[in-house]
Amino acid sequence: MIKVTIDGHELEVENGTTILNAARSLGGDSVPPAMCYYSKLEGSGGKCRCCLVKVAAGSAKDPRPMPKLVASCVTQCQDGMIVESKNSQEVLDTRKAIVEFLLLNHPLDCPICDQAGECHLQDLGFEHGKAGTRYQEGRRVFNKIDIGPYIKLHMTRCILCYRCTMVADQLTPERVHGVMWRGEVSEISTYVHKAIENDFSGNMIDVCPVGALTDNTFRFKSRVWFLKPFNAHRSCTKCSGNVVAWKHGNEIYRITGRKDKYGEVEEFICNDCRFEHKNAADWTIEGPRLIDRHSVIGQNHFEAPYQDLLAKNLLK
Repeated sequence: MIKVTIDGHELEVENGTTILNAARSLGGDSVPPAMCYYSKLEGSGGKCRCCLVKVAAGSAKDPRPMPKLVASCVTQCQDGMIVESKNSQEVLDTRKAIVEFLLLNHPLDCPICDQAGECHLQDLGFEHGKAGTRYQEGRRVFNKIDIGPYIKLHMTRCILCYRCTMVADQLTPERVHGVMWRGEVSEISTYVHKAIENDFSGNMIDVCPVGALTDNTFRFKSRVWFLKPFNAHRSCTKCSGNVVAWKHGNEIYRITGRKDKYGEVEEFICNDCRFEHKNAADWTIEGPRLIDRHSVIGQNHFEAPYQDLLAKNLLK
């Protein structure tokens, strides 16, 4: 174990722990935002630069500060390291600049976006964004395309976090999409005459931090804050079968993976569970799911024991 100090709080972490995960173990406002890092996806991180922090002292052996802000998701803690996150004005100013950069080409279509209410970019913009923009050039424009029978791609919303390509690399036998071109014309696309049809492709929707990849079976049906999330499971030969069923009355509007408080899927699920079983009779409902992320979907949802709600006839 090594000791590291984050925003004045000293804690012990295992050797090899990144600054971001150390901050997550501490919790609170000291946790840097992250748009590309995903703990379940090997090799993620270091692309969006949202998690930059200031290292005021490198270690007990070498207490010199690091000359530049570092990406906390790929920088390991050292014994005696002192890190500033929310306590550094330089860090806060940089996060504002990064939000402004991410929004250069991002359309202001939150009112019609299915990701509204669950969008990490919305949260990031609310916490660190500016009221206005200095950008005067035209935004990139792409046509919406189906990249498979279940997924629609909105490239105008994409921030190139690479999570969807990592899902394909690590969960599927053959990746048929990737990042095409370079620089400001880079885009996510499928290879010529290919469609994404593998059994775990739907997880790209869950890991996408913005509304670039949306569920064709759920598009425009409802807003997430009108739905009630329930933990549910079924017997499945492809995945664990542990999901969140988003219901309105007795009707299931969509199925997603179960996510932790950082919006990361706990267990990846197959397309069969996600898209083909929208009948409530297909699932064993365990009870209401507490959304512990700070988000609009965590508001106005019941948290009482499931049996109490059944007894009071409140689940209709």
